[in-house]
Amino acid sequence: VLDTRPHSQRTSTTLLSDPTVPKYTLPPSTYSALDNTVLSYKRTHKLGRFDPDAPTQLAAQVAHIEREIGERGIAVGGRCRLLPPQTLGATSDGKGAGEDDRRGSVAFVGPVAEIPGPEGAAWVGVKLDEPVGKNDGSVGGVVYFDAGGGRRGVFVRPERVECGDFGVLDDLEGEEMEEM
Repeated sequence: VLDTRPHSQRTSTTLLSDPTVPKYTLPPSTYSALDNTVLSYKRTHKLGRFDPDAPTQLAAQVAHIEREIGERGIAVGGRCRLLPPQTLGATSDGKGAGEDDRRGSVAFVGPVAEIPGPEGAAWVGVKLDEPVGKNDGSVGGVVYFDAGGGRRGVFVRPERVECGDFGVLDDLEGEEMEEM
């Protein structure tokens, strides 16, 4: 089918995005019986859920995350700062390259079913001091903690959290306030 209308008058750019056009869906039983599919490749090569060691590896990942929480002293109510996703080295001022500088308090520690990852693995919910987070303490409509409104909440893995006596950042620290 060729749409000869000008582009500005078209309601959809492709038939795939048009909900009024019926689409063929392959039943799962038929798909699993085919030999030349990704599913059959994974089954043949024992990848993903077909790997007999997958449950053991998953349990090891969850145990590592739980150990990380204990080693870092992460507990609800403690002050913390967020670390960058990966440490790229230190700069001349002593900060790690790509330093995050977001600070707050730990408001939640536990699994979050709405975030993809190993099932049962813990996440750390942080209530940030500034409204520079990604959520309000909820994910997918499920409230895990009260971030105090706005975008003051963020969920991170334990390796991105450093607990300690971190005060609230003062942007004007060391500068004299000038009168107008």
